[in-house]
Amino acid sequence: MQISSADYKLGAFRYFVGIGKLLSECPIYLKRIVECALNTGMRRGEILGLKWSCIRNGFIYLQRTKTNESMQIPVNDDLEVLFKQIRKEQHLTSEYVFIYQGKPLKEVKRAFKSSCDRAGIEDFRFHDQRHTFASQVLMRGGSLKDIQELFGHKTMTMILRYAHLTQEHKKKAVNLLNGLTASKKADCHKTVTLPLQRKCESV
Repeated sequence: MQISSADYKLGAFRYFVGIGKLLSECPIYLKRIVECALNTGMRRGEILGLKWSCIRNGFIYLQRTKTNESMQIPVNDDLEVLFKQIRKEQHLTSEYVFIYQGKPLKEVKRAFKSSCDRAGIEDFRFHDQRHTFASQVLMRGGSLKDIQELFGHKTMTMILRYAHLTQEHKKKAVNLLNGLTASKKADCHKTVTLPLQRKCESV
């Protein structure tokens, strides 16, 4: 069965939610690269060129390849565990984080495409993981401002592509209140008196 890569398509933007299926079909070296992409929103070149010296104090420090500006990307708990595991295995034999057969990787396009094919995932590019990252952050409670800062964009213009996701989840949030004001016979004349709290004497 083929899996559609795009749950939402808005112009050239798409994101994917079948993350577990993709990861299960990736060889270990690629799986770790994909996990880094999904947890940081970093571009492919930034990930493949990532050095251990760029990771410190819970952040990834790098120069954005497109804007040539310095960036600080937070390392979440899952990624921290991954980095520790890689360090333990590598024994710091390479200055690069992601290596294959002892050498830094220059390209993963074919390996990524093969993994998508095995998973039955159509029309999904490595860069789409960046959009997946942004979408997942928003759907889990993050804000458009968070995405702007994590992506290092100076304006909200490009970020507004994701605005529909926040609106959908705001609607889901208020739908949690369904039934709150619905009339019920047992509650028609019921009132609740809450005890008054003593006013604070000092601030």
